[in-house]
Amino acid sequence: MIYQLPLFVTGLAAGILLIVGHSLALARKRQCVAFAREFPRCRKGATVLLAVAAVWSFLLVRSIDLGEFSSLRTLMLGAIVAGAVLSWIYVPEFLAVRALGMLLLLAAEPLLESAVLRTEPTRLFLVVLAYAWIAAGLFFVGMPYLLRDAVTFVTAGTLRWKAAAAVGLAYGLALVTCAFAFWKN
Repeated sequence: MIYQLPLFVTGLAAGILLIVGHSLALARKRQCVAFAREFPRCRKGATVLLAVAAVWSFLLVRSIDLGEFSSLRTLMLGAIVAGAVLSWIYVPEFLAVRALGMLLLLAAEPLLESAVLRTEPTRLFLVVLAYAWIAAGLFFVGMPYLLRDAVTFVTAGTLRWKAAAAVGLAYGLALVTCAFAFWKN
């Protein structure tokens, strides 16, 4: 196990992240809609997200047991740095979305790891979120224009925006409730 975070901590963190993000989407609709529409092509956001994904990947590869591939660790670390730099230079199109996809893939692992070997049926709230992040991450990396299209769809009407934000807020509240009610020990 790499992270060794308890289910309570990961569930609470994910729930708070969803609550804060979706509450902001409801409270500051105009600013959040503008940000969401600009995000796919935001170079500054891409730089920050790509740097975070590269550092996280670097630290992960540096610290995990690679088994029979341990002799390739230095090569992998160099490939992470080179890949991040070359992506930033030569793949500017939708780079923010691709970097967000990388972060979603990296963030899903601690959620799944905290839920492994737990017997509570409510852990599936966290597992479903992790697999949703994995699916979204794969699509964002491979077909980043889909986020732009989804943003266009969700921001087309106030009702759609509020419904999407309300669903995310409710899911975050469910995670926080499960964390305190079932995952405390």
